[in-house]
Amino acid sequence: MCFLPPVSQDARSPTESYFMWLWHSRLYLYSAAALVFGLWFLLKKKSVSKDSSKEENDKADKAPKKNDRETKEVHVSGVKIFYGSQTGTAKGFANELSEEVKALGLPAEVIDMKDYDPDDQLADECISKSVCVFLVATYTDGQPTENAEWFCKWLEEASTDFRYGKTYLKGLRYAVFGLGNSVYVGHYNTVCKNVDKWLWMLSGRRIMTRGEGDCNVVKSLNGSIQADFLAWKVKFLNRLKTLAKGEKKNCSGKCKTEGSCKNKRKERQEEEKKTSPQNNSSEDDLVESSSDEDEFGLPDEKKTVLDVEDLGNIMNSIKKAKSKEESQRDGQMVKLSKLNGVQKIEDEGERREMITPALREALTKQGYKLIGSHSGVKLCRWTKSMLRGRGGCYKHTFYGIESHRCMETTPSLACANKCVFCWRHHTNPVGTEWRWKMDPAEKILEDALEKHQNMIRQFRGVPGVKPDRYEEGLAVKHCALSLVGEPIMYPEINNFIRLLHHHQISSFLVTNAQFPQEIRSLVPVTQLYVSVDASTQDSLKKIDRPLFKDFWPRFLDSLKALGEKKQRTVYRLTLVKSWNVEEMQAYSELIALGQPDFIEVKGVTYCGESSASSLTMANVPWHQEVVTFVQQLADMLPEYEIACEHEHSNCLLIAHTKFKVDGEWWTWIDYERFQELVQAYDESGGQQTFSALDYVAKTPSWALFGAQEQGFDPAETRFQRRNKSKDISGC
Repeated sequence: MCFLPPVSQDARSPTESYFMWLWHSRLYLYSAAALVFGLWFLLKKKSVSKDSSKEENDKADKAPKKNDRETKEVHVSGVKIFYGSQTGTAKGFANELSEEVKALGLPAEVIDMKDYDPDDQLADECISKSVCVFLVATYTDGQPTENAEWFCKWLEEASTDFRYGKTYLKGLRYAVFGLGNSVYVGHYNTVCKNVDKWLWMLSGRRIMTRGEGDCNVVKSLNGSIQADFLAWKVKFLNRLKTLAKGEKKNCSGKCKTEGSCKNKRKERQEEEKKTSPQNNSSEDDLVESSSDEDEFGLPDEKKTVLDVEDLGNIMNSIKKAKSKEESQRDGQMVKLSKLNGVQKIEDEGERREMITPALREALTKQGYKLIGSHSGVKLCRWTKSMLRGRGGCYKHTFYGIESHRCMETTPSLACANKCVFCWRHHTNPVGTEWRWKMDPAEKILEDALEKHQNMIRQFRGVPGVKPDRYEEGLAVKHCALSLVGEPIMYPEINNFIRLLHHHQISSFLVTNAQFPQEIRSLVPVTQLYVSVDASTQDSLKKIDRPLFKDFWPRFLDSLKALGEKKQRTVYRLTLVKSWNVEEMQAYSELIALGQPDFIEVKGVTYCGESSASSLTMANVPWHQEVVTFVQQLADMLPEYEIACEHEHSNCLLIAHTKFKVDGEWWTWIDYERFQELVQAYDESGGQQTFSALDYVAKTPSWALFGAQEQGFDPAETRFQRRNKSKDISGC
């Protein structure tokens, strides 16, 4: 075997040496090539973009310029950030969010809730293209902070008030973030949940998921409340950018890509379910609460209007559970016979409270302040109006009461009728006799005054409320026993009326003309009303739907009993179009039967849809229709003339001519004189009587029928609500 000698490096050819050099330097060569290619690509791209921008500019120069009217449409005019803060955290978040919004080129305004009047201004946000953000903290016991208390109270009442309507805030775009602490399990972020719910019930449009910040770092999703807000803020700002660009219209589903559209709609629906404020076990409540029937908080199983008769099954089960407990209670149960009003002592086991738990929840949700087991008090909207100097109710125009000093209450929430125009869709109990536990009159009046004054105190510092009216409102001067139910059913009604007069409070009592014996035994009141809702037996049955089988004889006997009274008496006629406005002759006969001092004629107020009533807006007469009816009725009554008018309430007053002295009307009341007369009556044991003409006062010219003011006090300031499409006329 032979071996070739190794080839020396010097013996290699130049070509081989060159390739060997390339191989060893390949990494450097690759890097240099990449660098050169990169520089070439960047220079070429810059050249292309420069040419394209030049071409676009040339096109823009050639294109005709748009007029100012053709400028780009504005989809978001700005952001208003409302805060309810106790320690300043929410206020800090509001200012922080405001700066972020301004950085996007949008106007932003931070608003302290105590400086904002939702009754006057919130409806304006529906048409201003603004986005409203609510940063609200939950304070002690799940209540709003002090500066947000009035705003939340107004929002709660408006969401269940038929006079505002379900679509009052339609068009409002909003987002809510709450500040709470999950340590308080029962009250965690309840304020933000409620605000979200109430806005939704008024048809506000939620633009994104409600955010909930947690001060409890252990359970906070992001580690702290600041981090929770930051995460929510990022989502909000992204959503705001989308809104500012203008959202595309939803696909109708008729395009060629229908399958994909359906998928998108399905995804959107699933997302809406996730973003609804009811995730925290309240989804059913929020969806159902948009209906009038459920606004009263009735049982979830039915979600329908509930009367005492409808509670039979519930009461049977409750009676079995409570029969042993009830049999051990002390005291007696007072019963009023439906035939003669004689009081009887019933067996102990039959006594029960009038207000069941379900009814208590329903009435409380409506804004009633319940007293004991069968009474209630509520703040009238005219009281609120006159506190602001915006005018009083028709009783101010007709009789000179001070609406801001009037307390609306009742010692009996139960009623013997189920009228089609009932304000509360019959969530109050019904019955023909008193079969419930009875509270003393002293306790009812004491609690009523206290609760009424507490409601007045909530107006302290509210924008628009006059300080002098506020101070006067704390001293109750008038009491309207016409809230709901049948006050005259209360066995101690006479004692209650005497207590009112003892406190120098005038009394206006309304009865539904089904208790003639109680009317006859009634002590003198400042003014006694009987509701005459129809003039024939058939129409009364359709409108009032009385529970008594002998309702018509009772009705006629009640009118006769009213005619026997010496103090001021009133027929109150409620006109329901297509139901009772054609019964002119029959009305005149009923007036001749009772010979009332005054006749109030008022158009019915629509109180919303209900399975308990077939009444619609078509049954509400226009004011001119009421005027025409009253003029025709007055022409048929030889001793009566039209005296006063309150156009705002769609109401007119027909008065007996005995109150017209030397061509001037004296329909107003001298309240101080009445108190003197009733005191003398009580001290004399009823021997020193007095009549309606003994405490009259002259009616001012602005209150008279035909006056330019149409019953509006010129000392007040007329307020025209901006959202005129809403019917908030009230009763």
